[in-house]
Amino acid sequence: NKMSLAATRRAVGKLSPSNTALLVCDVQERFRPLIHNMETVINTTKFMTSVAKELNFPIVITQQYTKVFGPTISDAFADPNDIGTSLAPIFEKKKFSMCTEECTQHLTSLNKTSYLLVGIEAHVCLQQTALDLLEKGHDVHIIADGVSSQQSYDREMALRRMENCGAFLTTSQSVAFMLLGGADHANFKSVSKLVKDHMVLRLLV
Repeated sequence: NKMSLAATRRAVGKLSPSNTALLVCDVQERFRPLIHNMETVINTTKFMTSVAKELNFPIVITQQYTKVFGPTISDAFADPNDIGTSLAPIFEKKKFSMCTEECTQHLTSLNKTSYLLVGIEAHVCLQQTALDLLEKGHDVHIIADGVSSQQSYDREMALRRMENCGAFLTTSQSVAFMLLGGADHANFKSVSKLVKDHMVLRLLV
């Protein structure tokens, strides 16, 4: 029946730009020297925000206590001028989860069912965000090459915890190609170029 078909579709976590949003969790300046493989997180965030812009799905940014931890890292976006605009609004927070009252209202207004997560720290803010979204029945996709913590074992445990709770562990390239669906997509060439550029950066870290 239709209900079981819908449940199956949700369970496998297929993605399309029309039902997807990208959440950028606390990729802030103060954390740059502290986080394990932070340059990889920044490069992957830049790649994913570029894909979101190319395929026209929303980006949502949070900043943890900006006064202490600083602004979102500008090189996490191809065009830093997008940060804090309607294209990529910023929500200030002091709670760990991105799902503050204000941010949740915004996410509800977007009416998406699948959320892609990048950012830090994997075992604190990112994990609590994932659990909040899963509890509400959303599909949650953790971009493994775009999340980290100060300690690598905290990251590893967080990935296991989130996966055990129903999140999909994936990579930025896997997500990009799933969103395209095929080489006949109108944006295939432009996204393929983003992939090639990102491959070069991956080799450097």
